[in-house]
Amino acid sequence: MLMSLTFSLLAALSLASASALDYEAVRAEISSLVRNQNCGPILIRLSWHDAGTFDAKSGSGGPRGAMRFTSGESGHGANNGLDVARQLLEPIRKKYPEITNADLWSLAAVVAVEEMGGPKVSWRPGRTDAASSSDSVEEGRLPDAQLGCPHLRSVFHRMGLSDQEIVALSGAHSVGFMHNSRSGHEGPWTGRPYHFDNQYFKDLVQKEWVKTDASELGGTKGNNVFVAKGSPLKAGTPIMLPTDVAMLGDSQMRVWVDLYAADQARFFQDFASAFTKLQELGVPAFHGLANPHKDEL
Repeated sequence: MLMSLTFSLLAALSLASASALDYEAVRAEISSLVRNQNCGPILIRLSWHDAGTFDAKSGSGGPRGAMRFTSGESGHGANNGLDVARQLLEPIRKKYPEITNADLWSLAAVVAVEEMGGPKVSWRPGRTDAASSSDSVEEGRLPDAQLGCPHLRSVFHRMGLSDQEIVALSGAHSVGFMHNSRSGHEGPWTGRPYHFDNQYFKDLVQKEWVKTDASELGGTKGNNVFVAKGSPLKAGTPIMLPTDVAMLGDSQMRVWVDLYAADQARFFQDFASAFTKLQELGVPAFHGLANPHKDEL
């Protein structure tokens, strides 16, 4: 009973503090940043890697800004390069010190999706920040792009997400450019890496994908990537990762890949729902509370 009351009090205090902040002003600052710096994809990646550490069984991980410390999660291999995103957002955080890092990172991703032409994603404040790097989780909770669907399921099901949500969230690969220094791969997923749409799914089902060594396109030798048949083997050519192509051979996931390739509106609807769920995993302030901002933000 005491623990329940404590969590309820912390949630109330967190939400009360958050309600005093002008989030429309913060949104405007982020919108300007995305438009001026073309940084939407890396802001989405920052939020996803913050939230994607959640473990439903233990209740550990989740969105709590743990990467802001110089040790712990910031040093995990999957988070290489995300210091760039944090540095881009730092002036906004300093201007609005009341906002938590976890809230800022998640809001930045939501705004980035919308600025790049994607769906409106429901968002609310209330995430608290980790107190120190010791609150970081162990390395290995984020997906390994070189593996297949069993691995994807182990990662996403651990968070309490479904096969459909795995596919919907993978649609964020419609934007972004991989860098060898950060991931061992080089190139965008699609021909328009700053436009959020369903082209990623269209390309997956409409093109024939051929496996090649990442080094052929500027990546790290030994990593596998896929290029569309007939595409030039050079840096900048759109590529798919093994985890992307693996969904085509999995009957439970392929049905959603085909649906989203044919129906962008449905993809937008399912992505928005799954992304909100991802960003709220394990946040005490949201437990049992409906999102009061669902129709506003």
